[in-house]
Amino acid sequence: MRASDLLRPAPEGLYCPPGDFFIDPVRPVARALITHGHSDHARPGHGAVLASRQTLDIMALRCGEDFAGTTEAARLGETLRIGGVAVTFYPAGHVLGSAQIAVEHGGTRIVASGDYKRRADPTCVSFEPIGCDVFITEATFGLPVFRHPPDGIEIGKLVKSVGQFPERAHLVGAYALGKAQRVIRLIRDAGVDGTIYIHGALARLCDYYRSQGIELGDLEPATVEAGARRDFAGAIVVGPPSAFADRWSRRFPDPLSCFASGWMRIRQRARQGGVELPLIISDHSDWDELTATILETGAPEVWVTHGREEALVRWCELQGIAARPLNLVGYEDEGD
Repeated sequence: MRASDLLRPAPEGLYCPPGDFFIDPVRPVARALITHGHSDHARPGHGAVLASRQTLDIMALRCGEDFAGTTEAARLGETLRIGGVAVTFYPAGHVLGSAQIAVEHGGTRIVASGDYKRRADPTCVSFEPIGCDVFITEATFGLPVFRHPPDGIEIGKLVKSVGQFPERAHLVGAYALGKAQRVIRLIRDAGVDGTIYIHGALARLCDYYRSQGIELGDLEPATVEAGARRDFAGAIVVGPPSAFADRWSRRFPDPLSCFASGWMRIRQRARQGGVELPLIISDHSDWDELTATILETGAPEVWVTHGREEALVRWCELQGIAARPLNLVGYEDEGD
């Protein structure tokens, strides 16, 4: 079977004609397979949703219990059949519950990576390279300039700053799903065992991570009304980036703005956002990890999506790997 007959781009997203389903559709469809719980991939309103148990739970937390007509949990590594198409979910290492989706029919196997990272992360299952005929890779950081430093070095900058400026509250912007919990875990692994304060938007997801056995230590709500401003001197406060752009952040004593994101590699972006302490921590693979992963899959053909497609397509061509951009629309950078 030709790969384009097994999966093809459509206005709704990646469509599988033999199985009559979509992968991460951007608008409501009859049957959707979802790679992970970020809102640009996991939207409500589908007739039926197949995803990992944790992704289904996260979608219920974020979208409401009735986010789909019916749901079915896929076990990682277990093959299901949909209209004669073999479907298997494999770990993606992006956030809790994230998965790659392999579809196989007529002797052709395609693996859709969804979003993925290759760094060790105690808050989710690590990425597993899967051999295939076509590998569909994301390219959020698909330019050679993006080479993420070790996570420990970046978190070390935060810990050092807290020690240098004990009179200031360190406000760490981190996306609510995945990045916030990972940053908290990295702070713990750096030896900080005191209270970390969190914005209310993180509470339910942090509670869910804990229910899945992920230790985050003592977390308290970052409500200034509960105590004087001075009580937050020297504190680490984690919240969604949007919260630090409004009056909420100004409640804290001499707040020092931090932002954990792969985009902090671009200094101008940090300056434009008023970020004093940029932390280059990403839940996406960097350039070296993207190219290494493509080689590990052994795929003779690569389709590139979600980001800087042209550079990665060109790199594949130079390696003798057939490649093309998918030009899918509707996917943002919620988990960068």
